[in-house]
Amino acid sequence: MQELTAFGPDFPFSYEDWISHPAGLGTLPKDVLGAPVAIIGAGAAGVIAAYELMKLGLRPVVYESSQFGGRLRSQSFEGTDGVVAELGGMRFPVSSRGFYHYVDLVGCESRPFPNPLTPAAGSTVIELEGERHFARSLDDLPEGFHQIAQAYDEALRSQAAFPDLQAAVRAKDVAAIKAIWDPLVKDWDERTFYDFVAHSEAFQKLDFSHREIFGQVGFGTGGWDSDFPNSMLEILRVNLLGLDDDQRYIVGGVESVLHRLWNAAPACAHWPEGTTLASLHGGATRSRATALSRAGEMIRLRDQWGNEDDYAAVLATCQTHLLTTAIETEEDLFDQKMWMALDRTRYMQAAKTFVMVDRPFWNDIDPETGEPLMSMTLTDRLTRGTYFFDNGPDRPGVICLSYAWMSDALKVLPLSAERRVELSLQALGKIYPGVDIASHIRGQPICVSWEADENFLGAFKGALPGHYRYNHRIYGHFMQQGMTASQRGVFLAGDGVSWTPAWVEGAVQTSLNAVWGIMTHLGGRSPEENPGPGDLYPERGPIKLAD
Repeated sequence: MQELTAFGPDFPFSYEDWISHPAGLGTLPKDVLGAPVAIIGAGAAGVIAAYELMKLGLRPVVYESSQFGGRLRSQSFEGTDGVVAELGGMRFPVSSRGFYHYVDLVGCESRPFPNPLTPAAGSTVIELEGERHFARSLDDLPEGFHQIAQAYDEALRSQAAFPDLQAAVRAKDVAAIKAIWDPLVKDWDERTFYDFVAHSEAFQKLDFSHREIFGQVGFGTGGWDSDFPNSMLEILRVNLLGLDDDQRYIVGGVESVLHRLWNAAPACAHWPEGTTLASLHGGATRSRATALSRAGEMIRLRDQWGNEDDYAAVLATCQTHLLTTAIETEEDLFDQKMWMALDRTRYMQAAKTFVMVDRPFWNDIDPETGEPLMSMTLTDRLTRGTYFFDNGPDRPGVICLSYAWMSDALKVLPLSAERRVELSLQALGKIYPGVDIASHIRGQPICVSWEADENFLGAFKGALPGHYRYNHRIYGHFMQQGMTASQRGVFLAGDGVSWTPAWVEGAVQTSLNAVWGIMTHLGGRSPEENPGPGDLYPERGPIKLAD
């Protein structure tokens, strides 16, 4: 059987094949080589787009409002070398072929992520309503958990033709994918994840408690109840593309992938050997972008210090709400339907609390039970998900005491880092009585609440029922040939623009869409033997629902 790949059902295009093709992504007219193009945001979408545009012979000018890396933010604990807290993206499924193309390109190492019930976790504890279950795999859990897993598999089969759809994706059979997926879009755009679960025949045979446990424990990475109000289409994509399966983490921190790309010296059109993004920028990005406006055929960008420059194209990779709240964006740069889509984008909350400990003490064996002192933990308590990162027996370890979303994340929003740790330790103390976690903590905790960051206003998009049309407008915005002249030249990218929010592969794919869009906007084109996403979009593009 073919391996699973992020060959999306909405737009089935092989990005990994496009970026690895020996013919390259395309060529530009000689008179535009060296032309500056602006990129707002030095996250995954911004840096990858800058890298590919540099290879094409353009001069990307990256603006960053705060920290390089965006939501690929790896913060080192004070005084350590490579002991990090992954505040944003931390789990990267192997189906994310576009992302791993760049991971391999810059020589970063990945290892299995310690998700629940996986060998990488070693062991898992699920504690719900005060009842504790220790397991090393699903086989070790009570029958009720097996019934839930079987019920969800049956719900996918009966309501989404899942085996056939997954086989079509694995085979990259575009016609078969569209024949199954497009009707599902019409059926499930306006229905929630909870609706899908609760009204399936398989779950109706079970008690409410089974749905409750499913919400707390979910599949793969843990509880999914915070996604219950979301459009079922988003969850179907996660399942279909294996985004919640076979996940890995980047050794030393995922942010290092972007830093290495920033300093990489690929073969480029126009630029001399040894050119890097860092050298084109004099070593540092430009400051915060504060305004976008039309200046004839160019786009004028102003930064926080009042500097203004005109660009033939601008790529905005920031959260879409920032085009309203943080960047003074001339209204005529987008039509009103696009503004509706940009402003209606709904971002979910997320909070993480990390501590560094002296050693991976959780691996110590409890002499009374024969079990590890602590295990990867899923619970209905405040912490929700607790993860352990073992850097070796003689090195400090890291514990993500709590990873929580939506209302669980909001519970700690106004609290200090120290208070968040105290609450986490209280909750975990009830699950692991007698284990003195605090005695192992070293240094200061590291916490994040993405919704409190003015540069993000949320962690990641979570489309509600009825949002497919908005996503369709935003995702397809890179196809600008039919737009009025006043609306051409500004492009969008980022995981929130994609069909798979919260996953870095969505940022990679939309950045590559924008690369194709900017290239063709400036008169370039892809080689015939390696057509780009825009070349195939008219025949493969996502189904359009009537407004």
